[in-house]
Amino acid sequence: MIRYLDTQVMVWLCQKQLEKLSQRAVAAIEDSELRISPMVLLELEYLHETKRIIPPPQALLHQLESQIGLQLCDHPFPAIVETALYETWTRDPFDRVIVAHARSNGYAPLVTSDAKIRAHYPNAAW
Repeated sequence: MIRYLDTQVMVWLCQKQLEKLSQRAVAAIEDSELRISPMVLLELEYLHETKRIIPPPQALLHQLESQIGLQLCDHPFPAIVETALYETWTRDPFDRVIVAHARSNGYAPLVTSDAKIRAHYPNAAW
């Protein structure tokens, strides 16, 4: 099963902070083909530029590609944006596109610690 990771989950995996993940999240990660939306890379770049994380996003992606087989999803951007037009529950452009990406790709599961996402995306897991 394809499962998407939210930005914070990716950061915790890279930092080997598995204790910050729920048991359900760890089980979902271990039992899935993992993907991230390209929007996660953009959010990681923002966090890197503002010095909230040190490694650049491509380094984090390459780390998890080799460690857990994480892949950057190539689902068509027009389909994602069309879905994002209806994600009106948030003003956060990162969350809006990340959720739209999972939703537009067959309502794929999304592993996230974000309570607001979980409240608005029924296939979010934590």
